[in-house]
Amino acid sequence: MKKYLFFALLLTGYNLYAQVPEDVLRYSFFPQNGTARSMAIGGAMGSLGGDITATFVNPAGLGNYKTGEFVFTPGFNFNNNNVNFRDSKLKSSKNNFTLLGPIGIVYGANNRYKPNTSQSISLAVTQTADYNNTIQYSGYNNYSSFSEQFVEQAIKGLNKGSIDDILNDPQYAYSAAPALYTYLVDTISGNRVKALPEFLLANGKALFQKNTLQTSGGMYEVALGYAVNKNDKLLIGGSIGIPIINYHSTTTFRESDTSSDTNNNFGYFSYTDNFSTKGVGLNLKMGVIFKPSEFLRLGFAIHTPSYMFTIKDRRNIDLEVDRENYKPNLPPVASVSSEKFTNGVPGESNYTLLTPWKAMVSASYVLRQIENVKEQKGFITADIEYVRHSASSFYSANQTPAVGEQEYYTSLNQVIKNQYKGALNFRVGGELKFNVVMARLGFAYYTNPYKDAILKANKMLVSGGLGYRNKGFFIDLTYIYSVNKDVNFPYRLQDKNNTFANIKNLRGNIVASVGFKF
Repeated sequence: MKKYLFFALLLTGYNLYAQVPEDVLRYSFFPQNGTARSMAIGGAMGSLGGDITATFVNPAGLGNYKTGEFVFTPGFNFNNNNVNFRDSKLKSSKNNFTLLGPIGIVYGANNRYKPNTSQSISLAVTQTADYNNTIQYSGYNNYSSFSEQFVEQAIKGLNKGSIDDILNDPQYAYSAAPALYTYLVDTISGNRVKALPEFLLANGKALFQKNTLQTSGGMYEVALGYAVNKNDKLLIGGSIGIPIINYHSTTTFRESDTSSDTNNNFGYFSYTDNFSTKGVGLNLKMGVIFKPSEFLRLGFAIHTPSYMFTIKDRRNIDLEVDRENYKPNLPPVASVSSEKFTNGVPGESNYTLLTPWKAMVSASYVLRQIENVKEQKGFITADIEYVRHSASSFYSANQTPAVGEQEYYTSLNQVIKNQYKGALNFRVGGELKFNVVMARLGFAYYTNPYKDAILKANKMLVSGGLGYRNKGFFIDLTYIYSVNKDVNFPYRLQDKNNTFANIKNLRGNIVASVGFKF
């Protein structure tokens, strides 16, 4: 099934604000990141520690450090996308080098004033989400047009004023204003509003639609962690994080006439949306690890929502339309930028965001020495994590919200609650140590954040790696293969079922961590 009825509630808002429900997943639906060692065991670090990744997962794990350590983690991504849009399949790919995992320093030492107690502190930065990707899909559509959303906005504007009012109101700068300016949308007899492609649909013809979405940037976090180890039985820790968002996207949607008729008043249009988000916030992570026996570790951690207190979006669009002979006294091709309606500058919006909170329970079993394998040791470990995606919420950053602004964010937050749900994520892994060499395997599964079963989304990761540790130097190498499923809505309409694309992202990550102890 390729259609889904989107909530009309959000469509009552203004296009001046670019936030959409998918932004929630951009900031919450991504795998746990870490060093090559932690990624090799599926990211299951909640009850282990002894790795700088604990700063971002369960800071109590820092309590296992009794000396100093420096580590950095570069990586390389292989991205391949298989997309199904209206029964048409297309592939795309994008590869990139990135500082994938943590870089930082940890220092731990015994407390000389409190016997059997040690303390540790860490300072690290990591990439929590990688946005570098290219998604492309196309297909034939005889049901709806991208331009119909501009018709809906034009009707709302005309109910309050004239076409000139719409052209002079920045809230329509990305939709109705450029569409009316280029005559992609026009008024016809009886004050009706129509888009040129709608006439083709009414005559039973199909439109060819193509969407290209190029994204770049990432979400990063700088964190300061602290932990106390009491008698190697109870570890308690916390970290303060500063999440940083740097996201860029260029979306080009093209719609064209599939007939050979050059006199039906529509040839094609191309709509290019350039969008960027930058922001900074604050969060807190707290956790404990308890060792009831020599071989068992139990962990619990909670992550507060990230309070993104300053986020700025910048946006501009370009629209080009071939209207053939629709306006004989004008050239057939017309183009315009949104900056014509925003005083020559890109549009901006400022807002705050609360991301979902997370809770995690973990357990590890440490394997005893095995005879004849040079003191072979190892462990198996697992995490279960709960993320409440529906708890994300957007708010105006203005002390005095503009007209309609508060209504928009209230509507958006309601849509988020209606569309998303809490989800459980599972991570499991293990390690075997052969003298100075370690072998590791891991698996992770992130479940569907959507309430509606029609929308299929999940992430599955399988990983394996090797490590070498000797005389204070260590190097780890890991390969992670992930299968990520999600959906993409190229546009939304208020009075029709909305078509969407099913995306299957196949990603390979090569991750290396290099460090030394001091």
